[in-house]
Amino acid sequence: MKTIKLTFLFCIVTLLSFGSVSTKEKEALKAIYYSTNGSFWRTTWDLKKPVKEWHGVTVKGDKVIALNLEFNNLSGVLPQEIGDLVHLRHINLFRNKISGGIPSTIKNLQSLSSLNLGFNMLTNPLPEEIGALKSLRHLKLFMNNIEGQIPSSIGDLANLNTLELYNNELTGELPKSIGNLKNLKELLLSSNQISGKLPSTISEAKGLKILSIFENNFFGTLPNSICELTNLEELIISNNSFYGNLPNQMANLTNLKVLVLGNNDFKGELVELRKQLPGLKQFDYVNLSGRSVIATLDTEDDD
Repeated sequence: MKTIKLTFLFCIVTLLSFGSVSTKEKEALKAIYYSTNGSFWRTTWDLKKPVKEWHGVTVKGDKVIALNLEFNNLSGVLPQEIGDLVHLRHINLFRNKISGGIPSTIKNLQSLSSLNLGFNMLTNPLPEEIGALKSLRHLKLFMNNIEGQIPSSIGDLANLNTLELYNNELTGELPKSIGNLKNLKELLLSSNQISGKLPSTISEAKGLKILSIFENNFFGTLPNSICELTNLEELIISNNSFYGNLPNQMANLTNLKVLVLGNNDFKGELVELRKQLPGLKQFDYVNLSGRSVIATLDTEDDD
């Protein structure tokens, strides 16, 4: 009889604990709730209910693995406690009013595959610790007001597929470590204040399909090594301060469908290049100052 009672008690305890997350993770979620004015969210949380019933929270095996609160009127800052959600695989806080920056404790989220904070009000520079996210495949921080430079640790994100930082206030040079991102397919940096030359190491990111850096302060000639990016489908570099002649191997980019070069100071003719890239569907080299901005296939030395 005693054995039966103990077995029954064990079953009850098991049932009660099933689906519950650790106290540390629950407290981390509550910290996010309070620091982003949870009572004013579009869809708020009833903190008395089990975590698995909270809007946008995905629980699997008693662990919080996803947080999806897009379009939910979050305002305020992300707390340091977000780093306690160590099992998170996906964070989607797109289109809210989150200010401040990404906490340095983000480095604890070693399982994180996607981070989307696009269309918020972030201003703080990106933390160096972001490079610790070895599992990260998608980093989307577009349409904020993020200042400072892109940290060199960005090159440590070996599994990154997409990097979307467009429409921010980023300054400084594009770090040479960008070439370490062998799996990168989309690099979108347009509408910032990034300066300096486009690093020749960009050619080492062999998987790139989209390179969009228009409306920045890049200058100098395009590195010859860019012609090694034979998977490129879109190359958009307009509205910068590039000058001189295009590399002589541009015709190697046979997969190009979009080539936008306007409002730079390139020289020469592009007639032959157009003939050598028959797959182009969009080809823009117009300088809005009133003269054509075209390029030639003459060789330029890399720095």
